[in-house]
Amino acid sequence: MAQLYYKYGTMNSGKSFEIIKVAHNYEEQGKSVLIYSPAVGARESAYRVGSRVGFEREAIPVEESTNLFENVKEQVAASGRIYCVLIDEAQFLMRHHILELTRVVDELNIPVMAFGLKNDFRNELFEGSYNLLVHADKIEEIKTICWYCDRKATMVIRFRDGKPVNSGEQIQIGGNEDYKPVCRRCYNQAFQNSNG
Repeated sequence: MAQLYYKYGTMNSGKSFEIIKVAHNYEEQGKSVLIYSPAVGARESAYRVGSRVGFEREAIPVEESTNLFENVKEQVAASGRIYCVLIDEAQFLMRHHILELTRVVDELNIPVMAFGLKNDFRNELFEGSYNLLVHADKIEEIKTICWYCDRKATMVIRFRDGKPVNSGEQIQIGGNEDYKPVCRRCYNQAFQNSNG
């Protein structure tokens, strides 16, 4: 029975690399997958899943108006059986996208694995993350360590001109130069140090 999986982690936890690895494992066995990435989340190049270790794959863009259930159905009709749907940067999906993914699982019996951040630099949930936490059958944390100490990273700090910020637009695409994965203690210390 297919399920909706939500695998979340902070920046630099290997989420995109995991998608590429899962896709490779399916395809090595001759099983087709679909990879989607929100248009807003395009990083290195548009509509590609790219890991910071250098691997990348083509991805189908997800616009705000995209109906993922209908799109997957069309892909199945055109290509035949799809064994898994993989979603990169799932935090950028809208509520309707998540509900459409539940239909992919429940009506088409295709497993969906969504990967993304849980919370933003203000420690607020993204719309996609919130809805995945509500609707996913299985939730798994992809762990990494704090940029500054050896604790588990659970938060992200956004930097502007080398200083930590906790206000501004929720969505600002950046790489290592703009964001760092941190533990709660180092997150709080960064703001105490910058204010004091």
